[in-house]
Amino acid sequence: MRSPLYAAAFLAAGAALAGSSVQAPSAPVPLTVHEWGTFTSVAGADGQAVQWLPQSGPADLPCFVERGGLGYKGEMTGTVRMETPVLYFYAPRDIEVSVDVAFRRGVMTEWYPHANVTSSGPTLTTSSSTMAWPHVRVTPEARAAFPREPGASHYYAARETGAAPLQVGTQAEKFLFYRGVGQFQPPITAVTRDDGGVVLRNTRGVPLGDVILFENRGGAMTFTVHHLAGDTARLARPDLDDASAAPLMELARILVAQGLYEREAQAMVNTWKDSWFEEGSRLLYIVPRVEVDAILPLTIAPVPSAVARVFVGRIELVTPATVRDVTAALTSNDGSLLAKYGRFLGPIAARAGLAAMLPPSAPPPPSCR
Repeated sequence: MRSPLYAAAFLAAGAALAGSSVQAPSAPVPLTVHEWGTFTSVAGADGQAVQWLPQSGPADLPCFVERGGLGYKGEMTGTVRMETPVLYFYAPRDIEVSVDVAFRRGVMTEWYPHANVTSSGPTLTTSSSTMAWPHVRVTPEARAAFPREPGASHYYAARETGAAPLQVGTQAEKFLFYRGVGQFQPPITAVTRDDGGVVLRNTRGVPLGDVILFENRGGAMTFTVHHLAGDTARLARPDLDDASAAPLMELARILVAQGLYEREAQAMVNTWKDSWFEEGSRLLYIVPRVEVDAILPLTIAPVPSAVARVFVGRIELVTPATVRDVTAALTSNDGSLLAKYGRFLGPIAARAGLAAMLPPSAPPPPSCR
């Protein structure tokens, strides 16, 4: 059976075709738009994404980024954290565009520059969000000064590209940024085996494509890279005796092959390299474009001549080794090891049946507003 997201995308495509018989679409303008982002989830025993709430962790965004949605994001339980999509624009001359993005079965929680944001539905389960930047000025020759605050932030790495500066009202930035929390199932399920391997399945029946299976145990990192032509696969646990560095170059090559420019791919890797390759086991995969378009419908006017949308799916795997390590750390009150699992500690402990042993969550960070 096809997913509801596929059905929605099909109906939207049909409506667009029907409309074309009445009014021909505008010719594309010389404008290229590239986007990258991450869908982060935690696999349950059956491989499906479970409900989870980040256990703790510092705020990782500057205070000039706007916050909103149905409440404080750190208190919102969902199946998917939609993390750091950024939209880049390339044009030969100044141009003004309008940009609209919807989040089906999800809530927008942060964005910059200022946007018009609406949410329908009283809860995350029933809600969808829309975000609109009606007047975005793309200024390729501008020497814009972008906001920056003291202290480190993952946010700034995304600026290290050749994209044109943007102007929205009085706010300047190198991209359009947004984040959110979703209540949907990713297209891939991942069932961990007793030997530490994993069984993958694309529930839409399409090829799994490029995936990286990664493990970090006490700083010893290992990974395997696969291009999977089928919709199911059994992957062996990466060999810790063949420990190496994180797969930074391999991941960047995959992102470029999917349509990103090299500097964009490097900016994405630099943004997430600390998080993607922390303690534990996880699967990284490329979310099929049809899934991205169905979950996050994007409309840009005038119509760009080229659009690339490359999203990495991150599935946190609760392997026997992870359960063993977290159980030992909770039993011995090893705070340093528990801290290595960061925001994923809650769902890992729940999977191990040890949620009652968790230390209290850190209080929400002070509001920037």
